[in-house]
Amino acid sequence: MGLIEDIYKDAIRMLNTLQTNASYLEQVKRERGDPQAQLEAMQGFLERSGLKVEDLDRLNIIHVTGTKGKGSACAFTECILRSYGLKTGFYSSPHLVQVRERIRINGQPISKDLFNKYFWLVYNRLEETKDPAHASMPAYFRFLTIMAFHVFLQEKVDLAVVEVGIGGTYDCTNIIRAPVVCGVSSLGIDHTSILGDTMEKIAWQKGGIFKPGVPAFTVAQPERPLEVLRERAQERKCPLYLCPELDDFEEGSRPLELGLAGAHQRSNAALALQLARMWLQRRGCQGLGELKEVPPSTELLGRPVPLAPAFRLTDAMIQGLRDTEWLGRTQVLSHGPVTWYLDGAHTTSSIQACVRWFRQAALNQDKPHDGSEVRVLLFNATGDRDTAALLKLLVPCHFDYAVFCPNFTEVSVANNADQQNFNVTLENALTRCLENQRTWTRLLEEKVGQDPWLPSPLRVGGLLQPAPARGSLLLVPPAPRPLNSPALVFPCLAQALRWVAQGRDPHLAAPAASGAHAHPAASSGAVLLREAAAVRVLVTGSLHLVGGALRLLVPALSQ
Repeated sequence: MGLIEDIYKDAIRMLNTLQTNASYLEQVKRERGDPQAQLEAMQGFLERSGLKVEDLDRLNIIHVTGTKGKGSACAFTECILRSYGLKTGFYSSPHLVQVRERIRINGQPISKDLFNKYFWLVYNRLEETKDPAHASMPAYFRFLTIMAFHVFLQEKVDLAVVEVGIGGTYDCTNIIRAPVVCGVSSLGIDHTSILGDTMEKIAWQKGGIFKPGVPAFTVAQPERPLEVLRERAQERKCPLYLCPELDDFEEGSRPLELGLAGAHQRSNAALALQLARMWLQRRGCQGLGELKEVPPSTELLGRPVPLAPAFRLTDAMIQGLRDTEWLGRTQVLSHGPVTWYLDGAHTTSSIQACVRWFRQAALNQDKPHDGSEVRVLLFNATGDRDTAALLKLLVPCHFDYAVFCPNFTEVSVANNADQQNFNVTLENALTRCLENQRTWTRLLEEKVGQDPWLPSPLRVGGLLQPAPARGSLLLVPPAPRPLNSPALVFPCLAQALRWVAQGRDPHLAAPAASGAHAHPAASSGAVLLREAAAVRVLVTGSLHLVGGALRLLVPALSQ
């Protein structure tokens, strides 16, 4: 086992060097003016690795894009088809704890042994075919995409569910030329520097995965983006259908049980049902579920895209929806008095859905007898996201504390190659956290100003950082301001989680009392957190943040 582990660590270290090839995003920005050049470059890497684009046709691919919910829709689809006894492949991003999560067989991340085998197979072939005139190695995401295709072909999966990385048109997964069926989950504003700053521009990008004669499905979308998707489908001679609501599948009063919580998962499940059924139909499989005449929901009438028919669900479909698991999305971990609510929402619409889910999930928990409950927000956001807009949506949850930290598990991530990110420095990440802290403070002050009956919080913010000499914690207060911000910044996730849990979560050590200069916010908060009957913590804003938290809260995931 030691040898496999060592080879795996070497593979991850080598993979991480591909991040500095210029981050994948920068590469996409540079090449986005010429999608043909981008796809040709990807095709060149694929061929150097020993595969042709034609080989991918044998994978019976379901190709899924969207702004939010595409990973969940893929997870539902994969689980439904696995319930039919099919051998499934699933390629998704980003990973939460270990890179292996991105490439799954039958719902499970590939083993370290298989990861080693295919990583070095692809890496060595690319090394041997280096050409001084061209980029010799694909960037991180492209490499893993090529590796996933090798895994799925050689391990002989019956189908592969492939989640688009970013956008569609320019995404490296778009070298897939003959998927069995395509899906577009809910659209929203994200990755604006690459995809455009309007829903219409983003819809145009997502419609780039449509292929001639390949049926595609989408969920209810705002009018104009849906119109753009229809135009893209017509231009690409692709039949496009709108999914009926999940309500249309629920016979009588029997509500479907979904493995993923939150009302927003219903549209992802509805999309998955159509993708799975169309895949089964086009592959000539039995057990489809007969079509049934269902009057469409009124809000879907008059749309420019025809409505797909609802159908009677088979037992395998019902079981697949119920058994679906997808880490870090509307996930609840109950660790004694501390309950962690994890959701990788990172757009305005997904944060809105997260808030609805959290308020419902937290309210459904038994209230402590003495009523003492502390609510904590743990937040970070990355990339070009409008953090102020996201934080504003979280204010109504009435958090007692807001904690901000970078996505680094520890201040030094040397021991944790799976979580390394060479595209972000600790300094940049901390600067962003301090900006988030100031934004939160301002939002609370505005809320207090709008509502004179709202009590002003009496706890002060501060930055917790390692002292240069001893590595002990220093609490450095920010610039003077009114004492009404229950906001703290920590230099890494481990310190943030330990402070929140105060030794009450069996998976986390108590916070180090290593000579820290006690600051009112941290010390008064520590007392409240230690004495509260219940501590409810929402971790959101970034899938990478949620992944780091999961690594610490569920150590078994790292094995």
